[in-house]
Amino acid sequence: MRINLDGIKGIYLAHGATDMRLSIDGLSAKVQETFQMDPCTSNLFIFCNRDRDRVKILHWDYNGFWLYYRRLETGRFHWPDGHGEEATSVSPRQLRWMLDGLTIEDGKVFPRVMGTKVV
Repeated sequence: MRINLDGIKGIYLAHGATDMRLSIDGLSAKVQETFQMDPCTSNLFIFCNRDRDRVKILHWDYNGFWLYYRRLETGRFHWPDGHGEEATSVSPRQLRWMLDGLTIEDGKVFPRVMGTKVV
């Protein structure tokens, strides 16, 4: 299943590891207290575990929360390190890259083409 990103205002990745035992209430409190943001907005808040193989995505939709959960069977997510009090804003494209196992930095997905003529 792909997350529909239509109408999403912002996408925020929580740095470092998050306790995956937290559910909607705990993650909402973390968004409010730690990031000083309102969880009841059209934003996605994304959290990752210590092993970097699971993510939870908190999303407010009209009159309630969605909580998406993804567990990788092999591989790891490329996740920003740092303190749990930080969040990084990413674009929908970067989110798709990250969920597909790629890095979110520009230029890391495909090598830059430096051709000067068409063959």
